[in-house]
Amino acid sequence: MLSIDRIDKQVLRTDPYEWAFLEGLFSPADAASLASSFPRDKFKEVRGYDGEKGYVYVCRSLIHMGAREASFPDGLSPSWRQLAADLLSPAYRAAMTRLTGRDLSTTLLEVNVVHYGSGAWLGPHVDLKEKLTTHVFYFNETWDRTNGGCLGILRSSDSTDIAEEINPIVGSSAVIVRSDKSWHCVSRVADGCRLSRRSMNVIFHQRGAVSTMWPPSDTPVLADFHG
Repeated sequence: MLSIDRIDKQVLRTDPYEWAFLEGLFSPADAASLASSFPRDKFKEVRGYDGEKGYVYVCRSLIHMGAREASFPDGLSPSWRQLAADLLSPAYRAAMTRLTGRDLSTTLLEVNVVHYGSGAWLGPHVDLKEKLTTHVFYFNETWDRTNGGCLGILRSSDSTDIAEEINPIVGSSAVIVRSDKSWHCVSRVADGCRLSRRSMNVIFHQRGAVSTMWPPSDTPVLADFHG
């Protein structure tokens, strides 16, 4: 499902920090299957302000931190179950280690899928230090940039200080190596937009980290996404 060999061929950019833009990670048929069967069950609303960034979106676990299998597999299509297996493979972890130059062999993997519906956004921020590297995949077959929902690679904490802007089209992805200047954001999805912006965050955490998305004390109300 996942063309891991294409990750092996990539190199990091260094402006404005270490990151990479990757395309063609799925065959056309697999891309279409993943896009059409993007998960819609077991989502929770995520909304707030953590002192640095504001945010609002809905999120579903695909692989809980440190788990060895997909979360809620009965709600996943065969394509999504296979993608989860690929992300859990030693080959993917090794390819990401080579790309980033960071030893990810013993890190804790966590994967979440996200719908950004009308009005959803993620403010400028750098990731927590426990998050060594994040690989963000996109699953929209089409997307109009005027509707927002684009990943902004930023030169500073200013959301308008954009070095690169990435459209959330299926098959494309971005790798962000965490640093004190790895500022990024998701622009606000336009009010009334009928199509959600669909993404998947693959996060490599330091050993000993605790999930901030699904903390042990959390008892979220999970629901289907109907946007």
